[in-house]
Amino acid sequence: MEAIAKTNHLRMSPRKMRRVLNLIRGMDVEQAVTMLHYMRKNAAEPLAKTIHAAFANLGNKEEGERIDMKDVYIKTAYVNSGPTLKRFRPMSMGRAGKIRKRTSHVTIVVEHY
Repeated sequence: MEAIAKTNHLRMSPRKMRRVLNLIRGMDVEQAVTMLHYMRKNAAEPLAKTIHAAFANLGNKEEGERIDMKDVYIKTAYVNSGPTLKRFRPMSMGRAGKIRKRTSHVTIVVEHY
């Protein structure tokens, strides 16, 4: 059985999120959460929260059955780009420079062995 968790409109660029996500793809949930806990990247915290949400969703699907984190693995995990917030900053000679504040949509699917 599998469960899905999505986090939308995260205020971090998808490129930064993918650097961390590629390290944990395919791991079991306990190992992935431990790895994210000690990682010194800002993307680690929202990814850990999404993994916990997916694990909780799996627990809700399989009612009455006790599931251990070691028996659940990350089946698929991907990051898509969300809407971009467009801002402008004053530049030299009266120009305006574009600033693109990117957002991400994270999807994690976990499955029971």
